[in-house]
Amino acid sequence: MTTKRHGSTSLFAALDIATGRVIGKCYGRHRAAEFRKFLDEIEAAVPRELDVHLVMDIYATHKTPLIRKWLTKRPRWHVHLTPTSSSCLNQVERFFALLTDQKIRRGVYRSVAALRADITSFIERHNADPKPFRWTKSADDILASIERSADTMPQSF
Repeated sequence: MTTKRHGSTSLFAALDIATGRVIGKCYGRHRAAEFRKFLDEIEAAVPRELDVHLVMDIYATHKTPLIRKWLTKRPRWHVHLTPTSSSCLNQVERFFALLTDQKIRRGVYRSVAALRADITSFIERHNADPKPFRWTKSADDILASIERSADTMPQSF
């Protein structure tokens, strides 16, 4: 039996670590243009009086001139880059794991639209009763991990 691919989608997601609420949007591609649109979604959703701490990996899409320019114009946005191979520091990765384990891995999708619909409904159900994730490592363990990878991290965004 062979598997037929019907296409793919790219999910951008932002997690409010205080509440567990997720802002998520699927795009056909994973480029700076789509990431910029997603940042606009976050900007519109987060009350103006709050700062936004953006924790992200060092993926090339996140560091383009388009994204840098957009972020520079928004002083309430603070960028925090995770070290290479440290996705455990980015709590939204835990949400991606839940989505994969509880929804996508079990699904059979005959179209990208069906996949996107399932992702959207999962996010909506999650947000109906969101809960923040809890760290399982101690602060000392986390800080030690950061120190070990400090040599591989870029010094500035």
